[in-house]
Amino acid sequence: MSFFAVEPTQDSQQIIQSSAFWPDIDTAKLRATMRLDGTVTDERLIHSTINAVSSVNSELKDWRQEKQTEGYESLDAVPAEKINSESVYVHLYARAIYSLTRANLIERLRDYDTTGAGDNDVDALADTITNLHRDARFAIRDILGKNHSTVELI
Repeated sequence: MSFFAVEPTQDSQQIIQSSAFWPDIDTAKLRATMRLDGTVTDERLIHSTINAVSSVNSELKDWRQEKQTEGYESLDAVPAEKINSESVYVHLYARAIYSLTRANLIERLRDYDTTGAGDNDVDALADTITNLHRDARFAIRDILGKNHSTVELI
Protein backbone atom coordinates (compact mmCIF):
# COMPACT_ATOMS: atom_id res chain seq x y z
CA MET A 1 0.00 0.00 0.00
CA SER A 2 1.30 3.43 -0.82
CA PHE A 3 0.20 6.93 -0.01
CA PHE A 4 0.34 9.81 -2.46
CA ALA A 5 -0.38 13.28 -1.17
CA VAL A 6 -2.18 15.53 -3.59
CA GLU A 7 -0.71 19.00 -3.62
CA PRO A 8 -2.77 22.07 -4.48
CA THR A 9 -2.11 23.64 -7.82
CA GLN A 10 0.41 26.41 -7.26
CA ASP A 11 -0.85 28.59 -10.12
CA SER A 12 -4.50 28.31 -9.18
CA GLN A 13 -5.19 31.85 -8.02
CA GLN A 14 -8.46 33.21 -9.33
CA ILE A 15 -10.20 36.34 -8.13
CA ILE A 16 -13.97 36.10 -7.75
CA GLN A 17 -15.59 39.53 -8.04
CA SER A 18 -19.14 40.53 -7.31
CA SER A 19 -20.51 44.04 -6.91
CA ALA A 20 -18.17 46.89 -6.03
CA PHE A 21 -19.47 46.90 -2.43
CA TRP A 22 -18.23 43.40 -1.60
CA PRO A 23 -14.55 42.46 -1.38
CA ASP A 24 -13.06 40.15 -3.99
CA ILE A 25 -12.48 36.53 -3.02
CA ASP A 26 -9.03 35.13 -3.76
CA THR A 27 -9.38 31.40 -4.39
CA ALA A 28 -5.73 30.74 -3.52
CA LYS A 29 -6.28 32.26 -0.08
CA LEU A 30 -9.56 30.35 0.28
CA ARG A 31 -7.79 27.12 -0.72
CA ALA A 32 -5.04 27.65 1.86
CA THR A 33 -7.39 28.78 4.64
CA MET A 34 -9.81 25.89 4.21
CA ARG A 35 -7.02 23.34 3.52
CA LEU A 36 -8.34 22.30 0.12
CA ASP A 37 -5.87 20.06 -1.67
CA GLY A 38 -5.37 19.33 -5.35
CA THR A 39 -8.34 16.93 -5.48
CA VAL A 40 -10.47 20.08 -5.66
CA THR A 41 -9.96 21.31 -9.18
CA ASP A 42 -9.86 25.01 -9.91
CA GLU A 43 -13.10 24.68 -11.85
CA ARG A 44 -14.93 23.03 -8.92
CA LEU A 45 -13.52 25.60 -6.51
CA ILE A 46 -14.59 28.53 -8.70
CA HIS A 47 -18.06 27.06 -9.20
CA SER A 48 -18.58 26.49 -5.46
CA THR A 49 -17.17 29.90 -4.57
CA ILE A 50 -19.46 31.70 -7.00
CA ASN A 51 -22.40 29.80 -5.53
CA ALA A 52 -21.36 30.84 -2.00
CA VAL A 53 -20.86 34.49 -3.00
CA SER A 54 -24.29 34.53 -4.64
CA SER A 55 -25.93 33.02 -1.57
CA VAL A 56 -24.24 35.30 0.98
CA ASN A 57 -24.77 38.43 -1.12
CA SER A 58 -28.45 37.54 -1.47
CA GLU A 59 -28.86 37.15 2.30
CA LEU A 60 -27.10 40.47 2.91
CA LYS A 61 -28.82 42.40 0.09
CA ASP A 62 -31.07 44.55 2.29
CA TRP A 63 -28.21 45.27 4.72
CA ARG A 64 -25.92 46.25 1.80
CA GLN A 65 -28.55 48.56 0.34
CA GLU A 66 -29.04 50.19 3.74
CA LYS A 67 -25.29 50.79 4.12
CA GLN A 68 -25.02 52.17 0.60
CA THR A 69 -27.92 54.52 1.32
CA GLU A 70 -25.95 55.69 4.38
CA GLY A 71 -23.11 56.57 2.00
CA TYR A 72 -20.75 53.61 2.40
CA GLU A 73 -19.38 52.49 -0.95
CA SER A 74 -17.73 49.27 0.23
CA LEU A 75 -17.90 46.77 3.06
CA ASP A 76 -14.51 47.92 4.29
CA ALA A 77 -15.83 51.49 4.57
CA VAL A 78 -18.64 50.52 6.97
CA PRO A 79 -17.51 51.46 10.51
CA ALA A 80 -16.32 48.40 12.41
CA GLU A 81 -13.53 47.16 14.63
CA LYS A 82 -10.30 46.32 12.83
CA ILE A 83 -8.27 43.14 13.16
CA ASN A 84 -4.91 43.06 11.39
CA SER A 85 -5.85 46.43 9.89
CA GLU A 86 -8.92 44.95 8.21
CA SER A 87 -12.59 45.46 9.04
CA VAL A 88 -14.24 42.75 11.11
CA TYR A 89 -17.01 42.82 8.50
CA VAL A 90 -14.51 41.83 5.81
CA HIS A 91 -13.29 38.94 7.98
CA LEU A 92 -16.87 37.81 8.64
CA TYR A 93 -17.79 38.05 4.95
CA ALA A 94 -14.80 35.91 4.00
CA ARG A 95 -15.66 33.38 6.74
CA ALA A 96 -19.20 33.04 5.39
CA ILE A 97 -17.96 32.57 1.81
CA TYR A 98 -15.18 30.16 2.76
CA SER A 99 -17.45 28.06 4.99
CA LEU A 100 -20.22 27.75 2.41
CA THR A 101 -17.72 26.97 -0.33
CA ARG A 102 -16.13 24.14 1.64
CA ALA A 103 -19.51 22.78 2.77
CA ASN A 104 -20.66 22.70 -0.86
CA LEU A 105 -17.51 20.88 -1.95
CA ILE A 106 -17.82 18.27 0.80
CA GLU A 107 -21.53 17.75 0.07
CA ARG A 108 -20.66 16.94 -3.52
CA LEU A 109 -17.86 14.53 -2.61
CA ARG A 110 -20.16 11.60 -3.50
CA ASP A 111 -20.25 12.91 -7.06
CA TYR A 112 -16.48 12.67 -7.16
CA ASP A 113 -16.02 9.32 -5.39
CA THR A 114 -19.06 7.04 -5.39
CA THR A 115 -17.25 4.02 -4.03
CA GLY A 116 -18.15 2.65 -0.62
CA ALA A 117 -15.11 4.44 0.79
CA GLY A 118 -16.33 7.71 -0.69
CA ASP A 119 -19.76 7.28 0.87
CA ASN A 120 -18.21 6.46 4.23
CA ASP A 121 -15.96 9.54 4.02
CA VAL A 122 -18.93 11.82 3.35
CA ASP A 123 -20.98 10.23 6.12
CA ALA A 124 -18.08 10.84 8.50
CA LEU A 125 -17.98 14.48 7.37
CA ALA A 126 -21.68 15.14 8.09
CA ASP A 127 -20.76 16.99 11.29
CA THR A 128 -18.19 19.03 9.41
CA ILE A 129 -20.79 20.07 6.84
CA THR A 130 -23.20 21.07 9.61
CA ASN A 131 -20.47 23.04 11.39
CA LEU A 132 -19.49 24.85 8.20
CA HIS A 133 -23.10 25.87 7.55
CA ARG A 134 -23.32 27.05 11.16
CA ASP A 135 -20.11 29.07 10.83
CA ALA A 136 -21.47 30.76 7.70
CA ARG A 137 -24.82 31.46 9.38
CA PHE A 138 -23.09 32.94 12.46
CA ALA A 139 -20.86 35.15 10.29
CA ILE A 140 -23.86 36.47 8.35
CA ARG A 141 -25.84 37.10 11.54
CA ASP A 142 -22.84 38.91 13.05
CA ILE A 143 -22.72 41.22 10.03
CA LEU A 144 -26.46 41.84 10.41
CA GLY A 145 -26.00 42.52 14.13
CA LYS A 146 -28.35 39.69 15.10
CA ASN A 147 -28.10 36.97 17.74
CA HIS A 148 -26.93 33.54 16.68
CA SER A 149 -30.19 31.96 17.84
CA THR A 150 -33.77 32.67 16.98
CA VAL A 151 -36.37 31.32 19.35
CA GLU A 152 -40.09 31.55 18.76
CA LEU A 153 -42.95 30.42 20.95
CA ILE A 154 -45.39 28.23 19.15
